[in-house]
Amino acid sequence: MPVFLDFEEPIADLFEQLEKAQQTEAKGKVDVKDTIADLEAKLEKTRKEIYKDLTPWQRVQTSRHPERPYTLAYIESLTDDTFIELHGDRNVKDDKAMVGGFGMFEGQSVMFIGQQKGKNTKMRQYRNFGMPNPEGYRKALRLMKLAEKFNKPIVTLIDTPGAYPGLEAEERGQGEAIARNLIEMAQLTVPVICIIIGEGASGGALGIGVGDKVLMLENAWYSVISPENCSAILWRNWDHKETAADSLKLTAENMLSNGLIDGIIPEPSGGAHSDKEKAFSFVRKAIKKNIAELSKLDADERVNLRIEKFSNMGFVQD
Repeated sequence: MPVFLDFEEPIADLFEQLEKAQQTEAKGKVDVKDTIADLEAKLEKTRKEIYKDLTPWQRVQTSRHPERPYTLAYIESLTDDTFIELHGDRNVKDDKAMVGGFGMFEGQSVMFIGQQKGKNTKMRQYRNFGMPNPEGYRKALRLMKLAEKFNKPIVTLIDTPGAYPGLEAEERGQGEAIARNLIEMAQLTVPVICIIIGEGASGGALGIGVGDKVLMLENAWYSVISPENCSAILWRNWDHKETAADSLKLTAENMLSNGLIDGIIPEPSGGAHSDKEKAFSFVRKAIKKNIAELSKLDADERVNLRIEKFSNMGFVQD
């Protein structure tokens, strides 16, 4: 049975009824086709009603759904099994929380880079819960420079609760690694598309988030701090995380209205986890469209527009 979030309780009830009806039909003793059709219709209607007006905190919960597709799932779908992962930062080690490599997308080679979380406890530990160390960001930059050398577009998929905050990460220059990525990404001569597919927290997200086009999935979030940590700082506990989520203005709609992203990619009714193939198709369409548009621009023009866009963020004129 799928995992349901607390606000999805009406969906869970209908799903349970539908499963029982399907089991009854499988036994072949009672004709329940009409009941199944009615339950399927109610399930879809309920899912649409719940997801059409989620609160910021509910969107945060959706972005963390354990069945939500992660970076490698998107890459495998988008590249049709032609993805070649590249490893290491040529300095310390290979950070498993940051993945990247070339893959064929719509007939052309594209560099895909992103944070990868784990599907279970063992894999979450292996991927460090999607929190890269400095070598992860240095690996990402190495791959970006490789793509630039061969004139290949770059797509970054952002999904992280933040850069790893451990002592060893700070000792190896976590802040410098992220800052270096910001300045280098701003000057890349190839098209750069950044997509927040889940969590977009702090500098951990921004470290691979400077692009010509910055897009967000409908139920992703992007903020300088998570709602829980914001609540812990302001109220000394996590009890006010819902209030914090609302105040942080971290939803895709908030980001777009504030000019911090360039577009929103829709999700299937019920979130990306409810229909992964449809979610993949929406992301594919957005990448294809933006690569085509950006490829028409001169390299210098792209760089100038990119720098101008980020320079104008947060600027207020009376």
